Amino acid sequence: MVDGEPGVTRDRNYAPADWSGKLFYLVDTGGFVPASKNGIEKMVKVQVEIAISEADVILFLVDNKVGAQEIDLEIAKKLKKIEKKVILVANKADNEKEEIDVHLLNRLGLGTPVPVSSATGRNVGDLLDKITEALPEITEEEAEEESIKVAVIGRPNVGKSSFVNALLGQDKLIVAEAPGTTRDAIDTKFKLNDLNFTLIDTAGLRKKSKVKNDLEYYTSLRTLRSIQRCDVALILIEAPQGLLNQDMKIFQEVEELWKGMVVGINKWDLVEKDSKTLDHYTRRMKKTAPYLDYLPFVFVSAKTKQRIANAMDLVVKVYSERKKRVETSKLNDILRKEIDRKPPAAAMGKYIKIYYCTQTDIEPPTFVFFCNYPKLLQKTYLRYLENKIREHFGFIGVPLRIKVRKRE
Repeated sequence: MVDGEPGVTRDRNYAPADWSGKLFYLVDTGGFVPASKNGIEKMVKVQVEIAISEADVILFLVDNKVGAQEIDLEIAKKLKKIEKKVILVANKADNEKEEIDVHLLNRLGLGTPVPVSSATGRNVGDLLDKITEALPEITEEEAEEESIKVAVIGRPNVGKSSFVNALLGQDKLIVAEAPGTTRDAIDTKFKLNDLNFTLIDTAGLRKKSKVKNDLEYYTSLRTLRSIQRCDVALILIEAPQGLLNQDMKIFQEVEELWKGMVVGINKWDLVEKDSKTLDHYTRRMKKTAPYLDYLPFVFVSAKTKQRIANAMDLVVKVYSERKKRVETSKLNDILRKEIDRKPPAAAMGKYIKIYYCTQTDIEPPTFVFFCNYPKLLQKTYLRYLENKIREHFGFIGVPLRIKVRKRE
């Protein structure tokens, strides 16, 4: 989001980038006001400081049209104290005449400014060259070992750290009855059945209205960041409480990031049950959230270690499903029959014809349907096509990306 008013950007926004063969993340932050006592600006300050601590290279963006202000001098003073590469960027240098003024920014003491124009893209390539030159090289040790990245997430106090401890067989992580004990994402690597895993134990996600201080604000964003970098999210809910609105919000967050999902019903040992309890519980949950019918459920107890290994078996299954690719010929042979059996409804007097489909990507699996009027194809029919893909090809626990394009 871009606006003329200050303060639009508040969170840290991550975006993957690729330049000169180097892959890296760009992190956009809110306006940094070091000494502010304003509540929102203080929270933004926390986010900026986290971004600085995580970064390998820092871009200090200054408005070339107004020159170095007192606040710029204050920020520059702070940046000089950290042992990281800082690139001074003079934005709004929209032409050669305005570029002459960039030397005035030398007073910041951060080296020669790189003049750019974010409005026109002027000199952005030169800036990207400087960024990639400053980025550290990835060592062979960091690049060679592949692991399944699993984010253990859920509402506060659902037993995330206890689950990880039960899986690892040791109290590596702090466990406490008070919610919010885990304040940051903690990565734990281990092997199971000759497979490498990276477990990301995260702080509990809270409703935004209940995020009251800088620490909890930071905690929630860290959890979302953990979801971004995982392959599969193991979402824990409390068996005695059942599926709550906040649980469904978490499902939505993970689905929007196109990550695999496994639902762990924790504290199953606290539920009074008979031979039919498990089936009744599953049906009730899927009735509450029918749009999540493709998710696998596993009933666990971190306390007794019941079905902990089963949960990880499902994680491996979902991880494999995210990488699955269906041959175009096989896909069309099967889906053509389903489309002929139930063709899309006409819209605005137009007959909609679907010509063919192909899977264009994995992680997430992405399917593109080509038709004559893509904008008229109803969402309910797209859901029908998605359900048929699942019915014939599986993709358990994996959100599918469905696209429609006009056949040229």
